[in-house]
Amino acid sequence: MSYKTAFSQDFDLGFKIKNFPVELIDKSYRNDICPSFYFKIQDQYFVLWVNYKENNLREDPNTKRYIITHGVNLGDNEHLEIYDDSNKSDILMTDSISEVESTIRKMLVSDKE
Repeated sequence: MSYKTAFSQDFDLGFKIKNFPVELIDKSYRNDICPSFYFKIQDQYFVLWVNYKENNLREDPNTKRYIITHGVNLGDNEHLEIYDDSNKSDILMTDSISEVESTIRKMLVSDKE
């Protein structure tokens, strides 16, 4: 299901998916509190949660707009089921998409070293 179907055609991500530093795969589900996408760097999955721009629309108004978590595949290589890895701490919580993109670029560089 796409985030536009689950949340709204007008949902503002705050960035353009096609210009993002990694390929984002939409994993949004209507029972979640906001859209989510997964991406992969080498053999590790990550999840990007994108909350509403307006704090008053968020389930918890004190939650940051963007959260990057470690992901885990509970499916197999043919049928991916990517979820947050609750055994690991969040990587980033911020209201700044620039900070999200910078963090991901650093992850890409450190992965090549």
